Amino acid sequence: MLKHVHIASCVSSPYSCRAPARDTVSLISTLSSGSTAEQDPLSSRSSSTSSLHDVSLPTKPPKIVVKVYVRALSTDLKYRTLSIGPQTTCKEIVCMLLNKFRMKHRDPNLYCLSLEVWIRKKGLPIRTVMVLDDEARPGELQACHPCEKFGFLSSNPPVCKFVLQMRRGGLVKVFDSCLMTGSMYKSLLVSDKTTTEELIQLLLHCYNSKERPNKFALFEISSTQKYEKRIHPKDYPLLIQRTWPSKEHFAFHLRRNPDCFQKRRGKWDSDSSLCFCLYI
Repeated sequence: MLKHVHIASCVSSPYSCRAPARDTVSLISTLSSGSTAEQDPLSSRSSSTSSLHDVSLPTKPPKIVVKVYVRALSTDLKYRTLSIGPQTTCKEIVCMLLNKFRMKHRDPNLYCLSLEVWIRKKGLPIRTVMVLDDEARPGELQACHPCEKFGFLSSNPPVCKFVLQMRRGGLVKVFDSCLMTGSMYKSLLVSDKTTTEELIQLLLHCYNSKERPNKFALFEISSTQKYEKRIHPKDYPLLIQRTWPSKEHFAFHLRRNPDCFQKRRGKWDSDSSLCFCLYI
């Protein structure tokens, strides 16, 4: 009887059966609203992540303008302005200057950069000169010593300036008829740190040749001791020349790397890569 009345009341009441449906709809709407509420921080998080990726993209380092005084290359020009990067070394700046002055045949090892710094001591300007290493970075040094002028006199020099200086070297004579038939020899001013490979590259620059230095070899020839010796690419020709007892009986000859030296009577030293050819 009670069971029958319970069922009848559920059927006769217009609201008793709609309540669960209404609850179901409200539950679904609540879940849907909750899901959308949970998606908002995810979307904002993804947008922030994408913005972080945009910020972390690699950018080019800013260019730095330096002024280099180049009286060592040209007496007519006082200085040259260059645009370099923070990681640009002094040796790279020297090569840049030689290219701009069209002096590729000059040895870059003969030049270096010095930093002149002016300081005040008891009201008087004092100059300090520091010779920079080849791997020093002028861009970073300029950031530490800004190139500004003293305030009390407009004619005073800047606080710091880069000056191109020349190192000591020596003349090396190389017979280079293999490069040009009409040429007998070239005398180049090189540094004692210039290797054989760098010397061959300078000779190629003299003739505007695009060939590689490894296609050639430098030989030391003695007319008194009757031998010729191949110089290693990493040896220093100027230091070898200083050991000669007389320059009249020794000479450097540039030759290509042919197979004819293997057919000659001689032997190769595998440790020092030297070839001795005795004349009989």
